[in-house]
Amino acid sequence: MNQTLATILALCLVVLVGCRKQTAVDEVSLSESGVVVTDRDLTSLAGQWPQWRGPGGDGVADDQPLPTTWDDSTNVAWKSEVPGRGHCSPIVIGDLVVVGSAIDSRSEQVVVAYDRDTGDQRWQTTVHKGGFPGRGEVHQKATNANGTLATDGNLLVTAHLNSERVFVTALDLEGNQIWQRDIGAFASKFGYAPSPVLYKSLVIVAADNFGGGYLVAMDVQTGEIAWRKKRGSASSYSSPRVATVGGVDQVLITGGDRLASYDPATGETLWETECIAEATCGTVVTTQDRIIASGGFPENETVCLSGKGERIWSDRTRVYEPSLITDGQHVFSVDDDGIARCWSVEDGAIRWKKRLGGNFSGSPVLCNGNVYVADLSGNCYVFEASGEKFVQIAKNRLGDDCYASPAIADGSLYFRVGIGDGGGRKEQLVRVAMAE
Repeated sequence: MNQTLATILALCLVVLVGCRKQTAVDEVSLSESGVVVTDRDLTSLAGQWPQWRGPGGDGVADDQPLPTTWDDSTNVAWKSEVPGRGHCSPIVIGDLVVVGSAIDSRSEQVVVAYDRDTGDQRWQTTVHKGGFPGRGEVHQKATNANGTLATDGNLLVTAHLNSERVFVTALDLEGNQIWQRDIGAFASKFGYAPSPVLYKSLVIVAADNFGGGYLVAMDVQTGEIAWRKKRGSASSYSSPRVATVGGVDQVLITGGDRLASYDPATGETLWETECIAEATCGTVVTTQDRIIASGGFPENETVCLSGKGERIWSDRTRVYEPSLITDGQHVFSVDDDGIARCWSVEDGAIRWKKRLGGNFSGSPVLCNGNVYVADLSGNCYVFEASGEKFVQIAKNRLGDDCYASPAIADGSLYFRVGIGDGGGRKEQLVRVAMAE
């Protein structure tokens, strides 16, 4: 009887595993592709917000005049309606503010550009129509437009899950499609979330999924695949981060029970360190010689590694959806359940902890020594980036919810917020700036 039961259970396991569609990842080396990686002059992006978490991919903006208080009638320069729904955060390039969105009623994934000064819509481009994942394949909190765009100043690059594949699309600054590339299969558990990141003449995109995950680099001008690297079979949601740590350029990404480092030019693995969890959402932050990350599910860990992947400190704190932020000496976070923390980068000591209340998905930004972070009820907290104690400067409200993270450019904050709820919910793009 026990042997029969064991056989039945084994057969059930085979059936369940068989339902999790596996697709072989076709690795591509730089030498095989023949793509030439070249340096790019990106100085024109100074003062812009060209990708997820800003120019450095770390949420830190150069010091600039920036309001700390606002409401519907004070320090709000404009509000504009965003079609559909998305968690794509705004980017700022030239005279444009750009977001991605999904219009579920029409099964369209779109990119929308607004005039930076007036908030008027400049153009809207549909990059996909049809092919959306089923309702059970996207988390109830997620959307069909989660990832933030990246730009090199000439092209806008975005990535979407569509027709069980990941497609990367490049548009020019007028909204015309320049290229679109199918980079591989994607078996969706909760949807697709990562944002593309730039490195020299490449754009790098992650696609961790239980069917067979991978990391891909493409020539940003042509979309030609430069390299593709296998990443295992864990469903995870973090965006890659390109950073120079310990004097070495690295692509850093969590997920699959490890923090991994790759050469951004070739895709070759530099090192892997077992840590954090199978599934993560946050993007790593770095100092000159350290790498800090947190997550995830089902395990809880915040960890600090050296530039070579050596473990320096860790604790059992979990900051799952929001990313961390650092000023180089301290690491700040607001976790999903609304608890703000400050660690010492040096030894991981908790310097302070404060319950803000509410729930959070968006990631903090840092400017003028202040941290800005919005909760899921539309409240934006502003507090000092201090290692001594928690000092709240303001609590401001815009809209009824906020899933995206703000952008900062030229003395303005750009928020994507929700208005209303249920079937009547709409989204707005809001520019917050000092009143003249």
